[in-house]
Amino acid sequence: MSKTVVFFLFYGKIYNDYLFYNLFKGVIFNMKRKIILSIFLMAILIANISFASYSTVTMSVVEEPICTIDLGENAKFEKKLVGKDLANKEVTLQLQVTNENVSTIPDGEIMLVIDNSASMNNETSTGSVRRDLVFESAKSLVSKILENTNKFKIGVVRFSTTTTVANEGTSEDASLVSQLSNNAAELNSAIDNIATDGPRTDLQSGLRLASEQFSNDNTTKYIIVLTDGVPNVSLGFSKTGTETDGYYYSQYVIDQTKNELSSLQAKGVNVFTMLSGIDDENHVTDATGKTYKQIIDEIFGTTTSPTAGHFYYITDNEIENTIKDTIYNLLVPAQKTLTDITVVDYFPKEIIDNFDFSYVSSPNIGEISASVDKSNNSITWTIPNLGPQETATVQYKLKLKENFDENIVGKILNTNQKVDVTYKDFDGNEQAKTSDITPKLKLAEPPAALPKAGTILLTTLIVASAGLVIYSLSKFLIINNKMK
Repeated sequence: MSKTVVFFLFYGKIYNDYLFYNLFKGVIFNMKRKIILSIFLMAILIANISFASYSTVTMSVVEEPICTIDLGENAKFEKKLVGKDLANKEVTLQLQVTNENVSTIPDGEIMLVIDNSASMNNETSTGSVRRDLVFESAKSLVSKILENTNKFKIGVVRFSTTTTVANEGTSEDASLVSQLSNNAAELNSAIDNIATDGPRTDLQSGLRLASEQFSNDNTTKYIIVLTDGVPNVSLGFSKTGTETDGYYYSQYVIDQTKNELSSLQAKGVNVFTMLSGIDDENHVTDATGKTYKQIIDEIFGTTTSPTAGHFYYITDNEIENTIKDTIYNLLVPAQKTLTDITVVDYFPKEIIDNFDFSYVSSPNIGEISASVDKSNNSITWTIPNLGPQETATVQYKLKLKENFDENIVGKILNTNQKVDVTYKDFDGNEQAKTSDITPKLKLAEPPAALPKAGTILLTTLIVASAGLVIYSLSKFLIINNKMK
């Protein structure tokens, strides 16, 4: 074979190999480009699937009922939707407790009728002298009343029996310590100057003298009796008289004292009687053979069924609380004030799992949970006191999470599960109420939106994309192996 032929054959093979190489390289290049393109398209698809649902889903409010719970007269709790930013997929809800009552400060005339018998100097089981407990509490009562209102006038009468035994059972058994006044300093000084030296107890004389101090003004009248003894003398009593009226603790004394209380009740006078210091209520008296307890029940009645007004039969350690709190609160009540209010707002699990919770601001009255209690999906708001014309408010937001569960799309979502409200009413009675009325939301996707995660179409697209990548990659490997 000539050199020329050999030359053409050799270089012809090289040229053919070159052409085949370029052709194969083009195939390989196109194959790589398909693989890369497939991977890129699948990444875009997955990215769109992950984020398109949040960006395209719409939120609407389908119901806006106002949850209202009555809390007695002119007071209520309300839960309602007060703000909608549907473009940002958030709503604002408000919890509110309103007391629309008007405060009324009572007025009137009060006569303090204070026992000044010698037994007031006795030491109590608490280690204090009874006189100190009673007098200091009475002074605190005067100060508290006149600090809160100038519509009251207060006077003071002291009673026991006169130190002149022959004059027992007369008007000398009681005396006026202070006329009606609203000067707390003068009244308290007068109380301090009462001498506790009377031998016995003539309550009727104190009641009669106190009732004579009231004006003819059309105001409410009060008598507050502070005593530590069973009445054993009354007006008209005389040791030189008949057997009926001439003995301590006699039936005459019992009847006279009880009748005086009943007469005050009939005249519309509000009577508060505090009796303490009875160490032996089973002691039997000589005149009637009745015990102290029997005489007490006959004159004053019982705490649940008193002869007149209110009767407090107490131990010495209850003196301060009875005078300074119990009696005071009846004279100057915390008018129409709700107390110990607790609001527990419960959320459905779907709301907690799919919405971010945040407060708009702190409540203007009371304290509230810093965050949702995940043990029962609730927040708790406590309000110690809510007085007349006061309103307590707190607001919070619910905003859809970006990684929400798309299975809630299309469902009606209650923003709350229920609300429990407990409180003490105007009379101090505990109350509990509940409601499940709540605004409702709904999520929706427009028809053109990409399929939601978890659907059959979505799964098909992912499988198809993955298959394309796998097929292209396998073809590349086959061809590449053949070239080796």
